[in-house]
Amino acid sequence: DMAIARQRPAPGLTHHSDRGVQFAAHEYRKRLRQHGIVCSMSRKGDCWDNAPMESFYATLKGELVEQCDYLTRDDARADVFQFLEGWYNRRRLHSALGYLTPEQKVAAFHAAASAAQHCP
Repeated sequence: DMAIARQRPAPGLTHHSDRGVQFAAHEYRKRLRQHGIVCSMSRKGDCWDNAPMESFYATLKGELVEQCDYLTRDDARADVFQFLEGWYNRRRLHSALGYLTPEQKVAAFHAAASAAQHCP
């Protein structure tokens, strides 16, 4: 819900995930459909289908989680939020994005899409 509220995706966005029980749950898929989001799941037994997310989780674990001991779930949740919003999306350069931050890549995408709409 936080990502949907913050990003306000256009209908037709594809959400790709592995076949984890949380992503296959009826309520989760129903919630995505309510927002016009199309569900896409990796093929059974093919770990390469979800390689970008697995890479992200390795980064999250290596750069944050394994460096900390959390006393409560709320502490962990707050730290992960700060890592994502304060570092990973806004300041961390990503080789897969041409050494841009995700925030810069999204801004460039929207600028290009806007420019394309104004072409004759």
